Amino acid sequence: MVKSSRAIRNIGIIAHIDAGKTTTTERMLFYTHKNHRIGEVDDGTATMDWMTQEQNRGITIASAATTCYWNGTQINIIDTPGHVDFTAEVERSLRILDGAIGVFCAVGGVEPQSETVWRQANRYEVARIIYINKMDRAGADFAAVIEEIREKLGATPVPIAIPIGAESDYEGNIDLIEMRELHWNQEDRGEKTEYCDIRDEHRPMAEKWREELLNTLSSHSEEITDTYLEGKIVDPESINKTLRSATIANKLVPVLVGSSLKNRGVQPLLDAVVNYLPSPEELSPITAMHARKNNEVIIPRTSSGLLSTLVFKIQHDQEMGMLNYLRIYSGILKSGISVFNVNSGKRERVNRLLRMHANNHEQITELRAGDIGVAVGLKLARTGETLASEKNPILLETMQFPEPVISVAIEPKSVSDQDKLRSSLENLRREDPTFGVKEDKETGQLIISGMGELHLDILVTRISEEYKVDANVGKPQVTYRESITRAVEHSEKYQKTLAGKEQEASLRIKVEPSGRGEGNSFETALSGKELPEQFQNAVKRGVEASFLSGITMGYPCVDIRVTLVRAVFQEITASEIAFETAASLGFDAACKNASPILLEPIMEVDVMCPREQVGDVISNLSQRGGHVESMESRPTYELIRVKAPLQNMFGYSTALRSLTQGRGSFSMEFSHFAQKLER
Repeated sequence: MVKSSRAIRNIGIIAHIDAGKTTTTERMLFYTHKNHRIGEVDDGTATMDWMTQEQNRGITIASAATTCYWNGTQINIIDTPGHVDFTAEVERSLRILDGAIGVFCAVGGVEPQSETVWRQANRYEVARIIYINKMDRAGADFAAVIEEIREKLGATPVPIAIPIGAESDYEGNIDLIEMRELHWNQEDRGEKTEYCDIRDEHRPMAEKWREELLNTLSSHSEEITDTYLEGKIVDPESINKTLRSATIANKLVPVLVGSSLKNRGVQPLLDAVVNYLPSPEELSPITAMHARKNNEVIIPRTSSGLLSTLVFKIQHDQEMGMLNYLRIYSGILKSGISVFNVNSGKRERVNRLLRMHANNHEQITELRAGDIGVAVGLKLARTGETLASEKNPILLETMQFPEPVISVAIEPKSVSDQDKLRSSLENLRREDPTFGVKEDKETGQLIISGMGELHLDILVTRISEEYKVDANVGKPQVTYRESITRAVEHSEKYQKTLAGKEQEASLRIKVEPSGRGEGNSFETALSGKELPEQFQNAVKRGVEASFLSGITMGYPCVDIRVTLVRAVFQEITASEIAFETAASLGFDAACKNASPILLEPIMEVDVMCPREQVGDVISNLSQRGGHVESMESRPTYELIRVKAPLQNMFGYSTALRSLTQGRGSFSMEFSHFAQKLER
């Protein structure tokens, strides 16, 4: 085993839905003796799927954290959802992880959501290993999955184990580093690994894959190159050393194989986590911003420095209140101390510290640099905020989440439940950054928004079952956006007497469309002499507030560039509120004359269906306004990639089941906003 400077690994399990993430995690917990039984997803007994909704639906909804130990190394594991509606759970997990296991189905290969989570991991430069699961399934093809990983993910996969047989003939693995066979006995649930020499009939295949392994590694190690060219045997220690450095540098991805459900191949996966994924101290120091000095600072990942920690997840517990999941980047966090929330500028007290095991916990006294844990007692913290020392108020990079695109109206069935409903919605909103709550000013209705029908369905069910609130829920509605199509300049003058004092502001602004997807922006063409900075900031506040209130229909504005062109400043009558109000009024008037348009969310839809039903499926998608982007043939299904308006995709799961006799499936995620066309 390769030794590292600190015996800790922070890893996540990421994959497409149904690739076997949770099943693999359950085996890891069993073989590390964290659990004394193996939980199964299909039975609703999986440890990491502890929520009632997860057990009932057989899917992971919320990321769950646990800690186990393997060969003296502490492994903090986060099991993430595979469904695109819960992409925020994956996003915030990857933000704080040092390494990840990408689980791929040996039959399905690189499925649509696999590509999404892989891109997210690329963005955060997370080191990865790959585990090809379900080798016992009909249609399993190890070599084909390796090729897909290379082509679709742009990665350099390096198999360090290959399967012996496939489908019902899958019996074990060949370890290409030690050059031996590995087998697992089902009578002891695969707990004991049996080793033997490679049999003659398997040796040519093993030597072929071994040669490919050494060829790939030789470009990353002169030592291996020299040894290989001299015709000598490359020792396992050199291979492991090179694999580790190249994996941490994100140049190579070691690949393992197995069948978690059949208890084969999981122990080598645990070895790979320890051998190839980084400990916290091996990673580069963190770049952060000093909140007061507004300059970049470098934070060493050590316990000896000042405290810096990120709140990456919030979960409401009926007994303990808000649980704040933390990643400690530097320093030591102790229970009972006060911490400084750099984002809000407020101090809060940490009453207790916990180490989580799904929905169970153990109380601890401190968390050190590199640790992941939970703080109890923080009432104001939000996801993505930094807790630090007041002496050193540094801001860590926050997280970006997609905006909700689907909404429903919700109201309590009785007036007495009104407060309970608002309280439950507030708790859910704090837990989930992609869940929105607002009140319709005209109707007084509460509108909740989410990432998809499944997302909202689960949230509504939680309101009913967890918070015991009976509510009426409307039909799903699309969340639109507004924008403009031409540039307009507008002059606005605001004059009013408040509390006996005349307040006045006069300005001219220009609004123009920016590129689709570029977002809103505000800039000023004035110097501090023409308009003092505090008044320019007041104009900016007025404009930014107007972005949220829409132009003609009240939907948020997107892709509008606003420029402050001119202002008249009278020192005696000028006030910040006057300039803020004038900016808001001027923005509304300018946009109404700038040919406003309504934008609708366009979704990227990946449909998997049997070959014989492809024509019917494409015809149905075309009727829904879908545009086919590509088609791919897979061993057991056809993958159709389509872009379609969300408005037309409501109820698609029922239609697809009908068209494919229940054999089709699909995933859908937000792609972009486009002008709504009359249909």
